Amino acid sequence: MIEFTLWDIVRNLLLALRWTVALSLIAFIGGGLVGGLLLTLRLGLGSGARRLIGWYVQLFQGTPLLMQLFLAYFGLALLGIEVSAWTAAALALTLYTSAYLVEIWRGCVEAVPRGQWEAARSLALSFGEQLRHVILPQASRLAIAPTVGFLVQVIKGTALASVIGFVELTKAGGMIANASFKPFLVFGCVALLYFALCFPVSLFAQRLERRIHVR
Repeated sequence: MIEFTLWDIVRNLLLALRWTVALSLIAFIGGGLVGGLLLTLRLGLGSGARRLIGWYVQLFQGTPLLMQLFLAYFGLALLGIEVSAWTAAALALTLYTSAYLVEIWRGCVEAVPRGQWEAARSLALSFGEQLRHVILPQASRLAIAPTVGFLVQVIKGTALASVIGFVELTKAGGMIANASFKPFLVFGCVALLYFALCFPVSLFAQRLERRIHVR
């Protein structure tokens, strides 16, 4: 049996932590881009497009992320599309994130008083100009705190990628625990590393929210 010291455990977990951070950033940035596109389409197109985007949101919010990961990894393979665990995890988490962000941002846009839309139209601004110059600057101020707060959910959601074989922090913790026979110590370190990632983000989101309410 290989003897694992505390330093060995922490060092290997820190190496895996890089992949958790990378997957979180890809999911958050990719989800933000897809969510922003869906929000623009939802605001600018007719009721049919809004209904389709609403179904998209309900699909990803109404099914477990674990199931989405399975479908992205095994479902695509059944269709003859071979994808790596990394690709499947990034795809599933990006779509999952986009479904939540588009709803967060839609709520922030709808929180802007209707009079602002009417004032923008009275200036003969096009729809794109109304969004860019009048609506989005106000909505983005409301959206910053919940958007940053949702990043915590994305970080914790990456743990589920371990079920399809992607070696991130949780998967590495399981492998080290099996090899070292020290599950309590290993998963205690895993929990602390997740806390070290999520707690500063939560504090930052709370600070942003307080600053917005003060203004």
